Amino acid sequence: MDAIMLQEKLVERLLCPRVRTARQKEKQYVGFATLPNQVHRKSVKKGFDFTLMVAGESGMGKSTLVNSLFLTDLYKDRKLLNAEERINQTVEIIKHTVDIEEKGVKLKLTIVDTPGFGDAVNNNEWDESGLNRKNIQDNRVHCCLYFIPPFGHGLRPVDVEFMKALHEKVNIIPLIAKADCLTPNEIKKLKDRIREEIDKFGIKVYQFPECDSDEDEEFKQLDKELKECTPFAVIGSNTVVEARGQRVRGRLYPWGIVEVENQSHCDFVKLRNMLIRSHMHDLKDVTCDVHYENYRAQCIQEMTSKLAQDNRMESPIPILPLSTPDVETEKLIKLKDEELKRMQEMLNKMQQQMHDKEQ
Repeated sequence: MDAIMLQEKLVERLLCPRVRTARQKEKQYVGFATLPNQVHRKSVKKGFDFTLMVAGESGMGKSTLVNSLFLTDLYKDRKLLNAEERINQTVEIIKHTVDIEEKGVKLKLTIVDTPGFGDAVNNNEWDESGLNRKNIQDNRVHCCLYFIPPFGHGLRPVDVEFMKALHEKVNIIPLIAKADCLTPNEIKKLKDRIREEIDKFGIKVYQFPECDSDEDEEFKQLDKELKECTPFAVIGSNTVVEARGQRVRGRLYPWGIVEVENQSHCDFVKLRNMLIRSHMHDLKDVTCDVHYENYRAQCIQEMTSKLAQDNRMESPIPILPLSTPDVETEKLIKLKDEELKRMQEMLNKMQQQMHDKEQ
């Protein structure tokens, strides 16, 4: 009997540690390790949104490049204007929105176009157009592709003024349009000249974030190539041509074929990878955490200054004459207390106004 009991205890000691270990692990497991899966499921179900602005003169290939980037036709209902209509045209803001789905992932893409930019003489007047404040959506522009003509010798005055007017509000990515007009040496010289002038005029273009030490080598190499490649020299085409027995998107010339997705011909693939595959989330983060917060702080400062100015006009602060130190100190303290109360009321009023606007 004793021998049987010893055998049972021995078997229990051999088997029970596994059960106890599993139960201990289950008790120590909280569950927050599943948060990435929850975020992934919610994000895929909700979908993603991205707002891209394209700016530049007419005829720079903006529409073609956007269609090439996202393999869709956003401009099928567009009306082409003749030269006389372009001269009389004013700058306007047009939005095109399309829902794209790839492998179950939905992307709501909004393209903000500026037809008439650089065509008319007066391009310095602007205003909000058609904002619906009842159903507030995030209409912030996450990225602006600015098209620079390939025919000049660098940035023109209008290029400098435009980018300096927007670089505090949006991520600007400069592009050399219609790069098939230039030889590789000409592209290199133009890129160097544009980079020099961007530094010279203090233009803040989008800065690629530094790679973390734990990033894989492939991503580090991609990041290095992107930094060396700016401004991107791009070509767009919606035409499929045959090259070396394969059908590719490109342009057919008497002297040969220019392939849009051939990295030895242009930087289209690098631009697409940067916008969609590697840096889309960072562009949105910088828009929210940097540009919008700076804009919000500026608005608060302007509203505070205006309220303070109005308050001074309504009730100017009296200047007290010099008197004995004790009486002067008491009056000064009382005056400061009243001023602090007024400033607190102004701040509450300003916050209420901002809250009403957001509603």
